[in-house]
Amino acid sequence: MSEPILAIDEPFRSLWSGADPFVAVETLEGEVFRELEARRTLRTEVAGRGYFVKIHRGVGWAEILKNLILLRLPVLGAQQEWLAVRRLTELGVDTMRAVAFGQRGSNPAKRHSFIVTEELVPTISLEDFCRDWPNVPPPVALKRALIERVAQMAGRMHRGGVNHRDFYICHFLLHLDPQPTPDALKLSIIDLHRAQLRDKTPRRWRDKDLASLHFSALNIGLTGRDRLRFLRTYFGKPLREILRDEAKLLADLSREADRLQARFLRKYAKSDQA
Repeated sequence: MSEPILAIDEPFRSLWSGADPFVAVETLEGEVFRELEARRTLRTEVAGRGYFVKIHRGVGWAEILKNLILLRLPVLGAQQEWLAVRRLTELGVDTMRAVAFGQRGSNPAKRHSFIVTEELVPTISLEDFCRDWPNVPPPVALKRALIERVAQMAGRMHRGGVNHRDFYICHFLLHLDPQPTPDALKLSIIDLHRAQLRDKTPRRWRDKDLASLHFSALNIGLTGRDRLRFLRTYFGKPLREILRDEAKLLADLSREADRLQARFLRKYAKSDQA
């Protein structure tokens, strides 16, 4: 069996002093957001501060094979999220702060791992912040600043070799202290457990992220000019060059958004029938 990998900062270093972290993390209590045989997600508090805990207990070979047959990369544990947090931090892209990570077991089907991240408060997801924009338009300067910030973060992330695989506006948190203004706003990217890391993001995965982002922003009242503003900032090139060099991407965005919409409707149709 391979040696466990551990990276534990305060306050968990003190809290778990002398204990087995893989046992101690399972005893944490709080509000549970997901409870499955192979994965548990909860919010806990230590010394008056909030933390999110994700525990992975191994998905089993059947789940791994099912994902591979469907040409999907399975999530095998917490390490990918831990590595993605580190990479984004190195790239200067605001994200979560991981305060504890552990992994043990060489068998990917039975691997036990966990990650603990600081709660980002006070924040609101961009999905919630933008929900009423079609009926109550925001100040133009603030909208443009948010579009440009999302584009800057996405471009830096992709150029740094990271693709998210769940790249929706709900996974951008807008910090509310201080209140966001066009000249002072902060966004953090969260939910990185499916992220992939390479030296360079392949065009296919870059485009999938951009299509997901496009889909998630379809109903918040963005204009054609808003979308062009995003593209100009994301690519850092004149629009004329973007429209010439990225014609395939622009044609595919609408098609991929339709596919995601169909998948979304199928998923919730099944939920309604359950």
